[in-house]
Amino acid sequence: MVGRDRPSRGLFLTVVPPIVLPVFMSAADSTAVATALPAIGAAFGHVEQLQWVVIANLIAATIASPVYGRLGDLVGRRRLLLISLCVYAVASLLCAAAPGLHWLLAARVLQGFGSGGLITLAQALIGEHVPARQLGKYQGYFAACIVAGSSFGPVGGGVLTEWLSWHAVFLANVPLSLVALVLASRLPKVAHSHGKFAFDVWGVVLLTLFIVPLLLALARLHYLDPSEAPVIGGFLAIAAVALPTFLWQQRRSPVALLPLNLLREPAIWRANIMSACSGASLVAMVTFLPIYFQVVSGASPAVSGLLLLPLTAGVSGGSVLTGWLVSVTGRTAILPTIGLMITALTLVALALWAPQMNRAQLSVVLAVGGVCQGTSMLVAQVTGQIVAGPRRLGVVAGAIQLSRSLGSAFGVAVAGSVLFGVLTALDPHTAALFVEMVRQGPRLLASLPAEQQALVQSELAAAFRGVFLTVACFSVTTVAVAWTMPLRRV
Repeated sequence: MVGRDRPSRGLFLTVVPPIVLPVFMSAADSTAVATALPAIGAAFGHVEQLQWVVIANLIAATIASPVYGRLGDLVGRRRLLLISLCVYAVASLLCAAAPGLHWLLAARVLQGFGSGGLITLAQALIGEHVPARQLGKYQGYFAACIVAGSSFGPVGGGVLTEWLSWHAVFLANVPLSLVALVLASRLPKVAHSHGKFAFDVWGVVLLTLFIVPLLLALARLHYLDPSEAPVIGGFLAIAAVALPTFLWQQRRSPVALLPLNLLREPAIWRANIMSACSGASLVAMVTFLPIYFQVVSGASPAVSGLLLLPLTAGVSGGSVLTGWLVSVTGRTAILPTIGLMITALTLVALALWAPQMNRAQLSVVLAVGGVCQGTSMLVAQVTGQIVAGPRRLGVVAGAIQLSRSLGSAFGVAVAGSVLFGVLTALDPHTAALFVEMVRQGPRLLASLPAEQQALVQSELAAAFRGVFLTVACFSVTTVAVAWTMPLRRV
């Protein structure tokens, strides 16, 4: 393929600059916008609907990921990346210009349809241009970019909102998108001639009928409100009907959106499980650790953000290191097998001793766990691309990204349910108070009498043991899957 015979430096300059910005923007988007939500609520009101600014975008991006992947295989991944960047830039402008919340929600859906292609297509383009033995190194850059974007998002969003306005969070995407368009246009063109164009429209419809109610149910579950149980049950029932219907349709379709014969490959379905567990582990930790730091350790929001850096920096560094090891040794499955076992042990250590650890000790444990966590996502991507082959790079990239998105939502929902369930068993009053702290922030805890604060912090520390052990289960699942991975070398 074009680019595969280039010298190493030329290959780096050809492939990395065009993928860095799209991946970074997509990863930073949701966390940056989440930081701006209070300012958006102050401007538009409707505070009870603000979470949909993030959820609507997530749903659209999750649906779009496999669609872009399949279309990229048919008509060209470079062309689709340029289109998704244009959609993302226009939608960002519409978000910034929104006169009201409903306009903003509609623009966020459109922005999700744009951002859904950025990570999927960038990942497929790496496989299109990079030799198999070097895939690990380049996927390491890719994975590090995702974590860096997710880590930078809250900082960038907070600074832009505080110094300028929430509009600036969206406007900043426009010049970045233009730069990304220029860089992506420099990618070599690769011919895609697969005969008459045909696309699985019914597959998209049925997948949407599965994803939308599932993510809506998981989003409501995350907010820990028992009164939502009937609605959550209804959404899950719709998803439960839609999934087998989608699978039945995919078996019959000659142009399936997610070809089941590919997904049944032992290495492919294992790669998807690894991606889902990786997303569940990392996003659950990034979601709940700041709450832990603030309500149990008494850290300020700014300090809790700094305490999270060892984890996110560790994952980025671990991804790059894993990519280098894969390129040098050719070995893949052994790295997450060992790495995620160490991560699981660090999580067990947090469950047992986190309240007794000082901040330096916490940082060391999180950094070690993060470095080892970085082995999982990269190996899943490399394995999927090698097994899929050049003609189905987009399909497998879309499937792995879909698995990661669904796994992330599932991980947060399960960890939140465990946390709330343990709190309810310990003290229903503390459980209700925690729900309010999630909504209003840790300042609610500071308003309580000193004795009640100490009791609440003790009960929350006990409940967070359940969260750490739950996330450890995701890591152990990854170890089991990696241990049985049939593709062990590249």
